[in-house]
Amino acid sequence: MPRFYCENGAVFNAFVNAVSGSPWTYGVVFGVSALDAFFPVVPSEATVITAAVLAAQGDLRLELIIPAAAFGAICGDNVSYWVGRLLGERIAEKLFAGGRRKHLDRAHRLLEERGGYLIIVGRFIPGGRTAVTFAAGSLDWAWPRFIKFDIAAGVIWASYASLLGYLGGKTFENSTWKGLVLAFAGAIAVTGTIELVRWVRKRRAEPRPAE
Repeated sequence: MPRFYCENGAVFNAFVNAVSGSPWTYGVVFGVSALDAFFPVVPSEATVITAAVLAAQGDLRLELIIPAAAFGAICGDNVSYWVGRLLGERIAEKLFAGGRRKHLDRAHRLLEERGGYLIIVGRFIPGGRTAVTFAAGSLDWAWPRFIKFDIAAGVIWASYASLLGYLGGKTFENSTWKGLVLAFAGAIAVTGTIELVRWVRKRRAEPRPAE
């Protein structure tokens, strides 16, 4: 989630202009959502939220934003899955070099333990979606099994981000930047809650030292 500093909403102008009320915006939402699946620095969630805020103000249509984001996310996830399945370890050393390797190794382990549930949860973890979808491919998951969970993950994520932005935009219909602030704050709260739950579960799973 990108950081924003605002003074009377001025710093939001560049971002809002990039995600404008033009029909091309649906293509931008699709493309950014797809790229983020295997290039995590792309701000897919921020793009979808911004588009939804504009939809709340009548510039775009929410019923088109959700499928554009979902389809883009699913397409991107499938690229990551097939790269993992076809190239596997040969490319893992390059994509997950250094400290990022531990995320892939953990995704391998958790996928074997929890299955498709992790594909859905991974979509809400920064960088997690790439590791999980790549891991599913490198573990030779059958594609019908993968796509079933991935469609659910894409639709849930797209609906969540879009509705969050739409509610923010409706709350402050006359102030775009305030709607964005509210929506981004909600997204940060959700991400923070997920990370907190993961941290607590990890701590509980750690072996306690013998007394």
